[in-house]
Amino acid sequence: MATGILKVDGERVVDEKGATVVLRGAGIGGWMNMENFITGYPGHEHEHRAAMLKVLGKEKYEYFFDKWLEYYFTDKDAKFFASLGLNCIRIPFNYRHFEDDTNPRVLKEEGFKHLDRVIELCANEKIYTILDMHTVPGGQNPDWHADNATTQAQFWDFKDHQDRTIWLWEQIAKRYKGNPWIAGYNPLNEPCDPEHWRLPAFYDRIEPAIRKIDPDHILWLDGNTFAMEWKFFDKILPNCVYALHDYSMMGFPTGDRFKGTEEQCTKLERQFKRKAEFMTKNKTPIWNGEFGPVYANPRLDADSETINTERYNLLSQQLSVYDKYQIHWSIWLYKDIGVQGMVYTNPESAWNRLIQTFVDKKRALQLDAWGKYPSKDVEAVLDPLVHWIDKVSPTAKDTYPGPWATERHVLRAVFQTFLSKSFAAEFAALFKGKSKEELDALAHSFHYDECLQREGLNKAMSSHATVHGEKQTIVMSKEDEDTGMEMEQGQ
Repeated sequence: MATGILKVDGERVVDEKGATVVLRGAGIGGWMNMENFITGYPGHEHEHRAAMLKVLGKEKYEYFFDKWLEYYFTDKDAKFFASLGLNCIRIPFNYRHFEDDTNPRVLKEEGFKHLDRVIELCANEKIYTILDMHTVPGGQNPDWHADNATTQAQFWDFKDHQDRTIWLWEQIAKRYKGNPWIAGYNPLNEPCDPEHWRLPAFYDRIEPAIRKIDPDHILWLDGNTFAMEWKFFDKILPNCVYALHDYSMMGFPTGDRFKGTEEQCTKLERQFKRKAEFMTKNKTPIWNGEFGPVYANPRLDADSETINTERYNLLSQQLSVYDKYQIHWSIWLYKDIGVQGMVYTNPESAWNRLIQTFVDKKRALQLDAWGKYPSKDVEAVLDPLVHWIDKVSPTAKDTYPGPWATERHVLRAVFQTFLSKSFAAEFAALFKGKSKEELDALAHSFHYDECLQREGLNKAMSSHATVHGEKQTIVMSKEDEDTGMEMEQGQ
């Protein structure tokens, strides 16, 4: 059994007896906060669900998604996860499970059905959970993983969005206060406040609101700009762990390939140390809430085995850095259709067979930002437009979030928002006329029994699940401080 609720003690997270606990695991992204590349649909979750409701009708729609949520994570997943020596699962969720925009501040009790179930399954295997509101009203960042179809993070401009988020966290705190297997609450995922100061100001509001109801659980607080910046953070809040996200472009198809050179390894450590500067200066625990490569597909990459070996080596090098400083981490992600997950659906499953042609079309059109492949057709349209924009407006490339530059902004606004939405009905039409039995079989494709395991990834994680040796102190150099942000943000 758990030895009390975890708490922060200086630079450590400790249990009730004062013993250090280092949390290491993964996020079950794409489950209660769906994402396009994880399950295959285009665009954004609320658009996808609306299109599916129109095709299936209310009864079949509710049946399918309930079964899909059930099969996605079962006791077998929890047992497998624990068998690797991992001890923490981050659970991203969309606020829309618990509240409707058309009926704000009215709690949807049914939204807790599967969240309660998975928290209990994890507890049974001695796995802690961190609850992560990945999507909040208005969108805390301009990206798809915030279920934001506007490309504008309106959460920061409307106080009511912030008030609703605090209200919902208060309801969650009432439900889970006193649960020793919940390691805490992650109020916002990858916030992007263009003015920067509004994020720490929001944390100053939400921390006492949650504490009034649940004084014990840790808050896990992401930095700004996809958990990479700490401007205007001038103090630390009590019983809080601060979180960075540490993706490397060397783990993606459009980045340089990782060869393990001294220069590449040094770059990895410097980028981590820059993102951890706030925690280092304030002597707080460090949580890397997201990181990890995507993996080559044998259908698409003739040298997929070599590429994936390089990416496992990249991952192992990052994990060695995290071991050096004994930080907490949660890799992205646990399960998907074969892009990045520790576990993934079988290419011969009912689900993959149904959607594969559509997924190929998405890839060719670069409708998904995550793990996108080069496309000459897209480049022929995109490159002249980006060149023209940069010519007529030289400052466009500096538009926040800064790591994106003009190309990423255009891809996000035009290809991955406007164009992707136009394909929502086409994807949903794949399910037209399906019986409940057929829908059950499709949902069951995500069950652990049908899925495959990414052995190289799981082996690397398992070998770094337990902390060994003596913790080293992070020492910042001028080179570390000058290391820039990678263009690719997280989840």
